[in-house]
Amino acid sequence: MNHVQHWGEQAQKAVAAILDAHQKTPSSLLPILHDIQDQLGYVPAEAVEEIAAGLNLSRAEVHGVVSFYRHFSTKPRGRHIVEVCCAESCQAVGGRIVEAHAKATLGVDWYQTTRDGEITLEPVYCLGNCACSPSVRVGKQVLGRMTTERFDRLVENLGTVAVEVQ
Repeated sequence: MNHVQHWGEQAQKAVAAILDAHQKTPSSLLPILHDIQDQLGYVPAEAVEEIAAGLNLSRAEVHGVVSFYRHFSTKPRGRHIVEVCCAESCQAVGGRIVEAHAKATLGVDWYQTTRDGEITLEPVYCLGNCACSPSVRVGKQVLGRMTTERFDRLVENLGTVAVEVQ
């Protein structure tokens, strides 16, 4: 995923290419939105206008779909999305401690991104991992039995980039 932090020529070209790729696809709004989200890391307001014009829809129709689906974001997010489960099962066994620790450690609140642009913190309501509560998801990986210590190691590992020395 190539995250673009602001609307500019690069983002505009990416959106145009995505629209062109789906030109002959019926009901292409969702695939277009997914491609834009995956390439840019969010769906910029300017892209909503381009999509609406390209699909002969109103901006309100496109924005309605963007705002309805949780997968889509209208502002840039971090390279890693860390979701902390806030469901009852997780809260009953220390989830609120993990939640408070995550916010304090990252220095952000829900839906905010760390200053370095690496991590966005979001709540999620049940990851289906209740037997191993409390749980956190990073990308597609669900991590159970989360503790403050494990969270610290997780954040440390997210910031670690493997470098091949030749």
